Amino acid sequence: MKKLIGIFCIIFWAGLLAGISFLEAPLKFQAPGITIPLGLGIGQLVFQALNKIEIVLLLIILACSLPAPLKNICSVLLFSVTILLMADTFLLLPLLDERANLVLAGHAPAKSYHHILYIIIDTIKFLLLIALGFLNLKSLYHEKRHS
Repeated sequence: MKKLIGIFCIIFWAGLLAGISFLEAPLKFQAPGITIPLGLGIGQLVFQALNKIEIVLLLIILACSLPAPLKNICSVLLFSVTILLMADTFLLLPLLDERANLVLAGHAPAKSYHHILYIIIDTIKFLLLIALGFLNLKSLYHEKRHS
C-alpha cells in the first residue's frame, strides 16, 4: 500500500507541474484584462502554494520509499528531485518573489536569469518525476507478477 501511495504522489506531482508551470503560468498573461502586476500577484500566490504542496508530496514519497539504498536508480532520481525542489524553495522562489515585489511596487528590476533557471529546473523535475513514476510502476508490476 505504501508503494501505491508513493506512486500516486509522484504522478500527481508531475501532473501539478505540467498543469501549473507549463500551462497556467504562460497562458495567464494572455487572458483579457490581465496586467503584468495582476499576473505577477496571481503567479506569486500560485507558485507559493505549489511549492508547499510539492514539499508535502516529497515528504509523503520519501516516507513511502524509505528505506531504500542510494545505489538504486529510483533512489538517485528521488534524491535529484529533492535537490531540485530545495533549490526552488530556498534559492529561486525567494529571488523571484523579490523581483515580483519590485515590479508590483512600480520599479523595474535588473535583468536576471532566475526565471529561465526556474523553468529549466521545473522541466528537469517534471522529467525526473515521469521517469520515477514509470520505474516504480514497472517495479510494482514485476512484484505483482512474480508473487
